[in-house]
Amino acid sequence: MHTQIVRNCSKAALQGIIKGTIDVSASIHSDGWRAYDGLVEAGSAKHHRIRHNDDQLADDGVHINGIESFWCFSRRRLAKFNGIPNASFPAFLKECKFRFNNRHGDLYRTMFRSLQRNPLGF
Repeated sequence: MHTQIVRNCSKAALQGIIKGTIDVSASIHSDGWRAYDGLVEAGSAKHHRIRHNDDQLADDGVHINGIESFWCFSRRRLAKFNGIPNASFPAFLKECKFRFNNRHGDLYRTMFRSLQRNPLGF
């Protein structure tokens, strides 16, 4: 899972982020947001769209349940804080990304190893 705060959701901005983050051989699964138009023309190998506005949940086994699962996970995680200041949201989002990407392993061991490699330096 990759997360990034974007101030500009234009086609050029989002496709620039995608191009700099995702390997061109990857298959991209997205919703129907128009900023994703032209990803294949821009060099991506495959682009599958799931149009929830048209009551489409999947298309021949292709779905976007992964990202929806991440946002559901994040909303549940962040709800207990009863609101987060805008300035702190990127840090909270990074924490949710870390927890989500490591949810099947031993989170304590993963964090311990990470801190061994990169001490906080207090």
